Amino acid sequence: MTALSVIYPEWPAPARVKALQTTRHGGVSQGVYASLNLGEHVADAPMHVAANRQRLASLLPSEPVWLNQVHGVQVIDAAQAQCTERADASFTRRPEVVCVTMTADCLPVLLCDQAGSVVAAVHAGWRSLCDGVLEATVAAMTTHVPADQLLAWFGPAIGPHAFEVGSEVRAQFMRHDPAATLGFVPAGEKWLGDLYLLARQRLHAVGVTQIYGGNRCTYSEPEDFFSYRRDGATGRMATLIWLA
Repeated sequence: MTALSVIYPEWPAPARVKALQTTRHGGVSQGVYASLNLGEHVADAPMHVAANRQRLASLLPSEPVWLNQVHGVQVIDAAQAQCTERADASFTRRPEVVCVTMTADCLPVLLCDQAGSVVAAVHAGWRSLCDGVLEATVAAMTTHVPADQLLAWFGPAIGPHAFEVGSEVRAQFMRHDPAATLGFVPAGEKWLGDLYLLARQRLHAVGVTQIYGGNRCTYSEPEDFFSYRRDGATGRMATLIWLA
């Protein structure tokens, strides 16, 4: 069994904000789920997923508030969450409550404020990103904090040279903002979409300009990351954040 391998975000978050990104290394899962698959909803052996989550727990102050992600825009307060709520983002102001999102190509986004009073984790697949999950999360966080005091970190997602989509996806983004055209380049009869750029546009529009990360590609880095677009049957990584 390989050692647990995680990525710590490089961003100027305050000291009490803690965050980490898992890779596919350090678990017990086998085959296409090797090795640190954290998703219960894939066809991995439940005992393996439980063991992997237990290994991750050694790095956390409490059990993460796992979500039933549905590619929507629902945002919940993780400190008041029921068991596995249907949502694609969570935030908290309470210490040691762990917000988490799971991905295998979709864009994971972490948010915090400069004072270290609130944090959030967002599952920004293209549907939820297009429909406004980032805007909804920022709105939930900024009842007491100005948006220009927020910082964002983009975890590993499918990169702009690999995310091939149809014209209908491009059209949906452009209906929201014509500037989204900058996030797509033609690729034959398809388009290559840049989730990182599209997410930056959305955050800039609501006043969040301090944005970090966004330089890894799940699709083209099979040694380190799961990728649904690349492999079909595959595991899930976790992106986690909490207040100490």
